[in-house]
Amino acid sequence: MNGKSFTINALFIEMVESLPDTTITFTNGKKIVVSEKEEEIIQSIIRFYRSINVLGLRDNGEENDDEK
Repeated sequence: MNGKSFTINALFIEMVESLPDTTITFTNGKKIVVSEKEEEIIQSIIRFYRSINVLGLRDNGEENDDEK
């Protein structure tokens, strides 16, 4: 919120809330408030999971043949 840019590891995100500020809670209990909207954060997390194939989805949203 102070204009600084940083990258977080989405694998450690437990929860994203709008309180009304967007608050990200990590699995260790730490919380940060960010300027991005909740939906932007969720979409970024989904893109990240797809890029490393955590969800078994390709970038186009289809299941991998191995997962069927």
